[in-house]
Amino acid sequence: MATRLEGVRVLLTQADDYMGPAIGELFSAEGAKVHASTAKLADQAAVDAVLAEAGELDVLVANLALPPLPAAVEEIRDEDWFALHDALVHPLMRLVRGVVPAMKARGKGKVVAVTSAAPLRGIAAVSAYCSARGAQNAFVRAAGLDLARHNIQCNAIAQNYVNNPTYYPKGLVESEQFKKHLSRNVPLGRTAESSETAELALFLASPNSDFLVGQVIPFAGGWA
Repeated sequence: MATRLEGVRVLLTQADDYMGPAIGELFSAEGAKVHASTAKLADQAAVDAVLAEAGELDVLVANLALPPLPAAVEEIRDEDWFALHDALVHPLMRLVRGVVPAMKARGKGKVVAVTSAAPLRGIAAVSAYCSARGAQNAFVRAAGLDLARHNIQCNAIAQNYVNNPTYYPKGLVESEQFKKHLSRNVPLGRTAESSETAELALFLASPNSDFLVGQVIPFAGGWA
């Protein structure tokens, strides 16, 4: 049976949350050597430790999530603003900055960031979250251009309405109120399975995506 990532060395962050379980399972089934990290990436030292443990890499899957900490604009607390950016924005930059030198030396590499479609449209009462996710997306776009000349493809999956325990747990998705919300707001009228995001991540981690550079791919059933 053919495997699409045979022998590919992958670092997967926040492997026990968000898209981590689905991506780790699929990548492993497809032959990748996955270093599934559950470490908190609170500062540079934590990122350095994870990269040292992972060793030489072909692919970075920056899977980063934090609940949106909703608040009206005038009620945003500094600590929530900082928490969102500390969990989503700063680790992404530090991870990419850390893996790039070795990828440049080998003349190839892949960075796949699992971000959010929220900043593509904006969502009321979660402007701090949209800001952090928007910063991630902007970083991927610009970094992708910088890295393209080194044959490193850096892209993002900007998702929404995908089943996962952080944002769309089973109890919420199965409620009648949420089903009505889906029918009004999502053209496909359903949520995606986490395995669908994993398949897109696998494509972005494979040689089949070599011509995609700095793309933030909306994955939201037509919502974005």
